[in-house]
Amino acid sequence: MRARRRGFTLIELVVTLALVGVMALVAVPLYEVTAVRMKEAELRTALRQMRTALDAYKDAADTGKIQKDPSDSGYPPSLKVLVEGVEPAQTAATAGLSSTTTTLSSLNSSTSSDPPPKLMFLRQIPRDPFTPDPSVPAEEQWDTRAYGSPPSDPQPGKDVYDVMSKSTTVGSNGVAYKEW
Repeated sequence: MRARRRGFTLIELVVTLALVGVMALVAVPLYEVTAVRMKEAELRTALRQMRTALDAYKDAADTGKIQKDPSDSGYPPSLKVLVEGVEPAQTAATAGLSSTTTTLSSLNSSTSSDPPPKLMFLRQIPRDPFTPDPSVPAEEQWDTRAYGSPPSDPQPGKDVYDVMSKSTTVGSNGVAYKEW
């Protein structure tokens, strides 16, 4: 009688390889879809953060916390200003104090000479996840729209009213990322 050999037959190996191939065919597109959706979520978050910061800057300008020229829209001149910060406007109460008036803050010489802290609106400018070149600085990865620019034809200008991705790729919802 012949001794039985241990191992796999050729048919068992072919069936196993076919099953692994089918699993790979299903997993790769699923991974690609998941990766795109993660980037889309990052884009939504980045746009929300920057638009919230733009609105906070506008609110600060409208309420007098930031010095603005009457001809200005109240929006920041660039995205970089949101990170670098802005000197707060002096209030009428602090500007009107005479040098002979003694206040609690003037008794402490170290705090009276310190300038007020800058108003910051963002810690950093988020990166556009759909920018092909990661070496481009974050503030250059975004298209901007000025206050007087129509939404149908957004143009940059002397202020930043809105931001959008430079990518012309269409998202999973059928809308180009540039229009989000």
